[in-house]
Amino acid sequence: MWFGRIAELPTFAAAKKGALSMRSFPKSLRAALVLASALFVSTGRGQHQGVQEPAGNEDAVAEEVLHDVSGDDLEVESQPNGSFKAGELIMEHIGDSHDWHLWGHTHLPLPIILKVGDGWNWELFSSSRFMDEHHHPASYRGKHGEYRLVGKNIVGTCGVDCVLKVTDLSITKNVATLFFCVALMLLVFVGIARGYRKRGVAAPQGPASLLEPIILFVRDDIAKNSIGEKHYQRFTPYLLTLFFFIWFLNLIGLIPIFPFGANLTGNIVTPLVLAAATFLIVTFVANSHYWRHIVAMPGIPPFVLIILTPIEIMGHFIRPIVLVIRLFANIMAGHIVLLVFFCLIFIFSKNGANPVGGWATSPFVLAFTVFINCLELLVGALQAYVFTLLTSIYIGTAVAGGHDDHH
Repeated sequence: MWFGRIAELPTFAAAKKGALSMRSFPKSLRAALVLASALFVSTGRGQHQGVQEPAGNEDAVAEEVLHDVSGDDLEVESQPNGSFKAGELIMEHIGDSHDWHLWGHTHLPLPIILKVGDGWNWELFSSSRFMDEHHHPASYRGKHGEYRLVGKNIVGTCGVDCVLKVTDLSITKNVATLFFCVALMLLVFVGIARGYRKRGVAAPQGPASLLEPIILFVRDDIAKNSIGEKHYQRFTPYLLTLFFFIWFLNLIGLIPIFPFGANLTGNIVTPLVLAAATFLIVTFVANSHYWRHIVAMPGIPPFVLIILTPIEIMGHFIRPIVLVIRLFANIMAGHIVLLVFFCLIFIFSKNGANPVGGWATSPFVLAFTVFINCLELLVGALQAYVFTLLTSIYIGTAVAGGHDDHH
């Protein structure tokens, strides 16, 4: 992997010509593509199941779904001049969606991909089909049924006597951001690799001058210190991929214009998949020394092991949960705080009824928003560092054969 090869160099400028050859390009992306594939399947897939219902009960089923899933949303649409609801605006902006809101009533439609029923029946259409020319919710009639967007869920019906079982595999805003992040990482790092291939041992230029010390920091201060000299080279490519993937996603989420702004690391699915990847690596590379200390720690009396062993086993499974909660909670909290400050303008202006209050609040809100956004830039890098550091510590404890492995 070119991440691994870069990490092996004292500096990027010491790279030999061809060390970052594009021939190694497919293998170099294995870790990134595995993570991206897992995230795509987990983030983009949501199952909306229904059962065959008699004709007389279809309206009741549809009404119940509408009430349970999006009753508040429908109320807001029916009362456009009502009071401002900050909670609904915040949840809308930090959540996923089937289109990309640009400004006003302008939305970028995204592909809707549905698997209908238990067979191999597919529907493919644009999310713009769920809106009419007046920007009101509408239904779309496809080959296998009629579909409408209820809240953030797609409900399908077939005629007047059944509700369709729909598996949603659409390219949502989060999935599109995932693809964009992967493409951005390819563009940056493959460009750096080509640059070093051309310049040889010349000094780094452009993005390489910024990323070289970061890569060396991850290699030397995270991987080598936590895993040890004997094993760190095996896991450095994964740790580098993990660090830059999280960092890029955190930065993308802080830029409020297209094609940025999606709250992907604040969606619990993303940290969950990344933590699951770390958990699987730790579980499968762990040696007998690690498992012996988990199941029956040497030198501990048997009556103590009765209490200690279950705690150690629980600790093995709690570690990925710690990774998930730490990343998810910190990034989600940051987005919520930013939006809360932004909503203060509308709250004090009473949704336009008191413009003086809105104008008076705006300077303070702007100052606090800029401050929090700058703080979130630091938090985004810090959370990528913490996630990578904890991952390397977990891997280090799993592969260590004794006290001398780290020296």
